Amino acid sequence: MTMTKLLYLEDMTLLETSAVVEEVVEEDGRTVVILDQTIFYPQGGGQPYDKGIIKNDSATFQVDEVRWADGIVKHIGSFQSGLFKKGDAIICIVEKERRELHSRIHSAGHVADMAVNALGLGWIPGKGYHYPDGPYIEYEGTISEDEKEKTKGDIEKKANEIIQEGAETTLRFMEKSKMHEVCNFVPDYLPEGKPMRVVMYGDFGVPCGGTHVSKLSDIKSMTIRKIKQRGEMLRVAYDVER
Repeated sequence: MTMTKLLYLEDMTLLETSAVVEEVVEEDGRTVVILDQTIFYPQGGGQPYDKGIIKNDSATFQVDEVRWADGIVKHIGSFQSGLFKKGDAIICIVEKERRELHSRIHSAGHVADMAVNALGLGWIPGKGYHYPDGPYIEYEGTISEDEKEKTKGDIEKKANEIIQEGAETTLRFMEKSKMHEVCNFVPDYLPEGKPMRVVMYGDFGVPCGGTHVSKLSDIKSMTIRKIKQRGEMLRVAYDVER
């Protein structure tokens, strides 16, 4: 089967588009719709999946979960009416409010990193958890107990200054070997099988395949909830205006 074309990588604002049904299968008692291309974001990179509907004149499919495996995006859910067959033309519609919240939270995680970098704290970025139930980013680094509160305030202040400056988000596709030219940090591991993409906030680049705001002012504002030391790792918990 041909790999699913990931339209959200090229246009993160696209919430409705056409596609063609490649296959409809049952996996572990759940219905899976596979398309030639999609705007639905599959869970990964610390960001949860999109939800929404896939429909045409004869059927409507509720998308409850989206996963990516071996180059194929699996839209998992249930038919509300009718059925699709291979070759059917359909329309994808992503749930707007869910996507926008996830994009704001994900971008805010990178803004926190921009603030950490601007403050010269010297922490090395690790994984991010950009879920609404308690987003955070991790770093290799240390901080003394008596510095935590001031540093938390400094990061929050700088992050909101960056948000208010409202840099535009642009996208660049490039080989991993060239990412160091525009990125402050490039992790050793990047997912195989997906186009290599850098998200640019002004001149600050981050290797990332998630969805993001069109300009940083769309985040509105953010808070740094806590800085916690866990061994040699720091966890910076944050949130966005809801």
